[in-house]
Parts: sequence; structure tokens; C-alpha cells
Amino acid sequence: MVNQSKKNDPRFWKKWKESGAIGTDKTGRAYAFFNCNASKEAIEAELPTIRGLVQTPSELELSLTDNFKLKDFTDYKLRSIVKDAKKSGIKYLMTAKYPNGTNKRTADEVAGVINQAYQSPLYEPNEPFNGAIVYKEMGSYIFRE
Repeated sequence: MVNQSKKNDPRFWKKWKESGAIGTDKTGRAYAFFNCNASKEAIEAELPTIRGLVQTPSELELSLTDNFKLKDFTDYKLRSIVKDAKKSGIKYLMTAKYPNGTNKRTADEVAGVINQAYQSPLYEPNEPFNGAIVYKEMGSYIFRE
């Protein structure tokens, strides 16, 4: 229940949006941090095949970078995760956006892509997988298991 004297005050709603209690848009977002010995170009070339095998929604936008920087992240909680990933030697960041999807659903779709990538020629047999997928829920970042 909203205090009726505050319901039209934009400062009130801003706090709710920043905390994650209500969404600012309906685009799901998730982040996959991972290592792979393949080049960025090789991973990008293999992505259409991987997406076809996993049957990801066509609306799912994937962006791969091998040179992510702390200054590119304004959310201090996510920035802390990025800092830890860089410190541990993580090479790649895949950012996913899914219009009209939840953050959790987006993370699930990315997990399918990453799992299939691990089964692809991008990884050598018995090469260990090192990575994590995170998404925001109720103002906190959750590591997808």
C-alpha cells in the first residue's frame, strides 16, 4: 500500500526502482563470466550454431566482450562482481538482454548457451569450465546454479 500523499512523487518511485522492487523496463538482463581458450572471433562464429541447438528465442540479444572494464558498470553491486571476475582471471563477459523476459529467464537462456558452448569445439575434451552467470533479483545479484 502506498501512502497516498507520496504516490505521485517521483522521488518515492525512484527509490523503489533503484532497489529493484519495481522494474524500470521489461527487459531481462543477465551476465555470464567465463574462460575459454578459443578466440573471441571463434566464439562469435560458433554462437549461431549454439543458439540453434539450444533454440534460444530470437529476441535474446547476446553481446560478447573480452575487454570488459570496471568503469563500464554503474551498478556498484555488479561492479563488485566484475572486479572479482577480473581479479580471478576471467577472460570473457557475455551480456544478455531479453525484451519482455525476466532476469531469471534471461539467465536460464544464457546458461543453455554457455553449457552448449562447453560441448562445442570451442573447448578441448576434459578442459575445465570456469565461469558464472549472474542476474539481478529484488535488488541483489544472484549467481545461477
